Amino acid sequence: MSAARDPLRRAVDQELRRDVPAAVAAFAAQLAQRGETVAAVLFYGSNLRTGDLDGVLDFYVLVDRLGSWHRHRLAALANRALPPNVCYETARIAGHELRAKVAVLSLQQFQHGMRAGAIDTSLWARFAQPLGLAWVRDDAARAQTVEAVSTALATAARWAALLGPASATAAEFWQALFQRTYAAELRVERAGGRARSLVEHERERYTKLLPLAWRATGVEFRVRNLNLLEPRLNDVQRRSGARAWRLRHAMGKPLNLARLGKATFTFDNGADYVAWKVERHSGLKLELSDFQRRHPLLAAPAILWKLMRNKVLR
Repeated sequence: MSAARDPLRRAVDQELRRDVPAAVAAFAAQLAQRGETVAAVLFYGSNLRTGDLDGVLDFYVLVDRLGSWHRHRLAALANRALPPNVCYETARIAGHELRAKVAVLSLQQFQHGMRAGAIDTSLWARFAQPLGLAWVRDDAARAQTVEAVSTALATAARWAALLGPASATAAEFWQALFQRTYAAELRVERAGGRARSLVEHERERYTKLLPLAWRATGVEFRVRNLNLLEPRLNDVQRRSGARAWRLRHAMGKPLNLARLGKATFTFDNGADYVAWKVERHSGLKLELSDFQRRHPLLAAPAILWKLMRNKVLR
């Protein structure tokens, strides 16, 4: 491990130790009991930023062995082939019903997905954003998680230098990067607006982390006028980076589509998640049978007909 990464590791460790709501920590602890080899539960997304416990919380569960989490071997095999698998979980904590979308992958897959050479940009781009460690098994698992998240930030920062402007503020480098990563994914919101709001919400954090991440990954830079950063990259490096990014951009949406197709068969409790979303946005309560929960694909035509009949879908 390079000593140049130590300041970045310390910053990541401090961030992961941020306080999360007690109900979130309790929910994460319940999730950790489901698999015998759960190493850590990460909390991220808009609820982390706002502290709001309504809606759907976002967790990433890191496990030593996928087979220890998944009830069916096919789901574990699908997760090995194209991580992560996603499930919908609920928990009653202190009298409140909490809901969460839970993504699961092995610690090894998590570490692999953070590398600069990873073709799939979705993991390192997501974990370069603010995180909380809602539950961790022990100090060794904490150290592995800190190292992987540090790698995500170093990877993101290097791409920000290669793809970004010649000179800009740290916030502008991050915004330019997230515009690129969002454009490579299937997204409903506009990439530019989403990237801007994401960075502006924790501008000070991103400003602090970019120089640390550049030093950690060997990107030389200088500072002008107090806040303008200039990475020292030559034309050959920039052209090489642009070529490498074209491959990642081309693969982004197909990978997203493949995960959506996989989720059709592996999204545990997906019917309950859809029912909750329908009720939340339309007021229509869908009463699901056990058959519909067990066989969401077979039940889908009847559910769609009910939504159309009630003018929820037009």
